[in-house]
Amino acid sequence: MKKENILLWGLILLFAAMMSIPFMIPGTGLIALFGFVPLLCMERIAELNGKKHIWFYHYSAFVIWNAITTFWVCNATIGGGLFAIFANALQMSLVFGLFRLSKKKFSGALPYIFLMVAWIAWERFYFDAEISWPWLVLGNSFARTTWAIQWYEFTGTLGGSLWIWACNLALFGLLVSLSDGSWQRFNGKAKAAAISGYMAIMILPPAISPFIGREYHDSMESEDCLPVMIVQPNIDPYNKFQAMTQEQQNTLLLSQIEKTLKDNCNDSCRSHLLVIAPETFTSDIIVGKYERSRTWQAFTSFLKDYPDVSILFGASSYDYINSDDAPSHTARRISDGLWLESHNSALVTDGTGKTEIFHKSKLVVAVEHTPYPAIFCPIDDMLGGVMGRCIGQDEITLLNAGRTPIGCAVCYESVYGEYCTGYVRKGAEALIIITNDAWWGDTPGYRQHLSYASLRAIETRRAIARCANTGISAIISPDGEVLQPTQWWKPAVIEGCLPLSDRITFYVAHGDITGRICTFVFLLLLMALAVRFITKK
Repeated sequence: MKKENILLWGLILLFAAMMSIPFMIPGTGLIALFGFVPLLCMERIAELNGKKHIWFYHYSAFVIWNAITTFWVCNATIGGGLFAIFANALQMSLVFGLFRLSKKKFSGALPYIFLMVAWIAWERFYFDAEISWPWLVLGNSFARTTWAIQWYEFTGTLGGSLWIWACNLALFGLLVSLSDGSWQRFNGKAKAAAISGYMAIMILPPAISPFIGREYHDSMESEDCLPVMIVQPNIDPYNKFQAMTQEQQNTLLLSQIEKTLKDNCNDSCRSHLLVIAPETFTSDIIVGKYERSRTWQAFTSFLKDYPDVSILFGASSYDYINSDDAPSHTARRISDGLWLESHNSALVTDGTGKTEIFHKSKLVVAVEHTPYPAIFCPIDDMLGGVMGRCIGQDEITLLNAGRTPIGCAVCYESVYGEYCTGYVRKGAEALIIITNDAWWGDTPGYRQHLSYASLRAIETRRAIARCANTGISAIISPDGEVLQPTQWWKPAVIEGCLPLSDRITFYVAHGDITGRICTFVFLLLLMALAVRFITKK
């Protein structure tokens, strides 16, 4: 292998390692501020040496990065995991390829600005795409370095993406000026301005962050709070019904709750206690006919002895619809004139039988959701119905714990920052996340998923109670600190209080301004690029 190829592949591996570390190792988010420099250097060296098929190099770089950080998806579905790795890398590579195309018509720093806004525009689009996998949005790099990003309450996660690109491009610009000799032509003031500008971009955001987050550090001591009990039953989802009946699972959960209530009874701190059970705890819920569910019957019967306690739990729920024709593309035919529509839901109920329900809207592609249903549902029918067909709500609604309005994100929904602001705009004073991360096994996946809850807490400044079937369950403070984390794959119960707030952050009030501005600039530059290709000047 030529030395040139060794250098290019070395830079590719360095890029993949540097961009993977923040997602894999706690407290290493700042490495992302330099992580793209090896990739940019690789592209420049390859171009200067007349290397052909450069797309193969940058696509390989993105595949390796995706594989290192999200290989664990294959534990749940090998096909889905491979598709996530290669398809996500392909989209990243297309953005990078568009940047390389812009270098044919743009000069100086403009192609790199085009790359930055194009990447962030793609990330923003990805949050709302029919096939959506925004796990590696660059701003997520700081999910376990929250001390540096308290300003996410203004910008959201894409503000972190902008910061990463700004730091990487500024450093790369300095390196290019040193390598091509232009640095020597700068006078002293220009050199000082270039260095101080780069240092300001890199240092100012984390420097001001502690001052922004300081007021939330002690917010968990607030007297205005919602007492919660988070129950981690630790049931293996792969053997959920082979090893245990639903009645046995109900008994297990209720025994955990009852023991904790008896051991730690303290009426003075429980004006209303919310008990939280994980996602898809049961599968016997018929929407609007809850009394037919043995799980619902068991919970409401148990709660009659505890009038100030309610239970929030996850369920696979169903609607049965009588219709001669299919009521929707996603409905499955049960018999002549009878159709079934399914949901991944969160319910809250109490001893009186009062029940509220919320259907998950941000659904996992293929597993829960068939994308472009008019096209793929007929194909799925021919294949025997191998894809999920859950239906979500058209808009966010809240649940109530006693008199406290709460927003409940079901599993994958907690990855979507702007979506979660909808709970707060509706009036949620605290947030709940219920999930079941056991499908991935003991891999980085469930730890990454936990860390993203910290981003939602900072963006909304709401305390979060996170309940996971097999871990990690925890309470997250409004400044993103993870409190009382449980151990992986062990039954556990957490008791605590969520401070309530009606404050509206800038990000909640105005949404993703960073993404909107970058999208607008990207579209302007894209039109300018198209014009230059058309005019050939």
